[in-house]
Amino acid sequence: MFSAIGRIFRTPDLRRKIVFTLGIVALFRLGSFIPTPFVDFNNVQACLASNKGDGTAGLYDMVNLFSGGALLQLSIFALGIMPYITASIITQLLRVVIPHFETLHKEGQAGQAKLTQYTRYLTIALAVLQSTTLITVARSGQLFGSAVNQACQNLVAQEWWAILIMIITMTAGTGLIMWFGELITERGVGNGMSLLIFTSIAASFPGALWVIKEQRGWEVFFFVILVGMVVIGAVVFVEQSQRRIPVQYAKRVVGRRTYGGSSTYIPIKVNMAGVIPVIFASAILYLPMLIAQFNQPKAGEEPAAWIVWVQNNLVYGDQPLYMLVFFLLVIGFTFFYVQITFNPEEVADNMKKYSGFIPGIRAGRPTAEYLNYVLTRITSAGSLYLGIIALLPLVALSFFGANQNFPFGGASILIIVGVGLETVKQIDAQLQQRHYEGLLK
Repeated sequence: MFSAIGRIFRTPDLRRKIVFTLGIVALFRLGSFIPTPFVDFNNVQACLASNKGDGTAGLYDMVNLFSGGALLQLSIFALGIMPYITASIITQLLRVVIPHFETLHKEGQAGQAKLTQYTRYLTIALAVLQSTTLITVARSGQLFGSAVNQACQNLVAQEWWAILIMIITMTAGTGLIMWFGELITERGVGNGMSLLIFTSIAASFPGALWVIKEQRGWEVFFFVILVGMVVIGAVVFVEQSQRRIPVQYAKRVVGRRTYGGSSTYIPIKVNMAGVIPVIFASAILYLPMLIAQFNQPKAGEEPAAWIVWVQNNLVYGDQPLYMLVFFLLVIGFTFFYVQITFNPEEVADNMKKYSGFIPGIRAGRPTAEYLNYVLTRITSAGSLYLGIIALLPLVALSFFGANQNFPFGGASILIIVGVGLETVKQIDAQLQQRHYEGLLK
């Protein structure tokens, strides 16, 4: 292992790519601590300190996780990579609704470039919307949820021109992050957007673990570390697991050349949906909280019965109904997303077009039915796995006093493991091209 790492830094091209990637990551983290103009930095830090260990504002847990804590500091990179993630998901889902998007997807590199351009425009539009919402919540004093001290009521300036500058600054920060990600993809190592998300989540690990140590002591702290190592091993095992469906291509003779006759397979991963169902489920569960937050009664008035019910059942992750609904939503969105991204009929048609067939299965509709049968069984196991992983932070919230961004579970562990494995594979492939020996043996 150490000799392989030495070969990485002795290879000029690979060393240059890794140093470039680390430089962009450093700039990204630096921007997470630079406050937006007209934000009272001292008041923000006071609110963060007063809410330490109490979890962040529930509405922004996921966004704050993906921004590496920059959101609740109201920095220039407060929105993080979340607008781009949302825009990418929306663009992918629109392929089902808008035929033009599906046509672009099938056009190869030119069509993908056009879809990428649409994603960029949608990212900027979402950044404007999200920055406006964030500043509005900060002005109302509700950004830190339960915080009631005066400092949390005076986080940002109230003048309209100051608000406009803050919106422009945060939107520009999102555009800069998007550019950073594309630079890493083109000139660095790995997928740029994924690495930036990886960096943001990894930056929150020490703080989340230290909260557990302060509240529960060293014994629970080391127990959580041990459990975390087991969870990481299990996630790596499942993420690498796949069902390989054999495919045989018939021989075709064209002139003097023979085509086909090869054997390959269709890999169907246990977790084909990745982290998307967890994000979808979290977003849906934030809606009742958001509606209740903006329908709070005036001073001296009693809150409505439905607001009390939402606050008692669908706000905090340690509530049984919240856990049950979250688990069911993750399972439902897993099936929904897999059906969109993997179309058995389209795969069967492509196989038939190139004279491919699954041994023992007729080409055409029987192949599509067989693929759908296998996909349903694999997705059933994958959805239960995702649901259990998504519940780990909520269980830790109940038993260990962690916040809902507990690092060894949910979206954080899935992204950390997934991006880490993919990046190591890319470095390993580049080492094999140059030294005929990879990073891993």
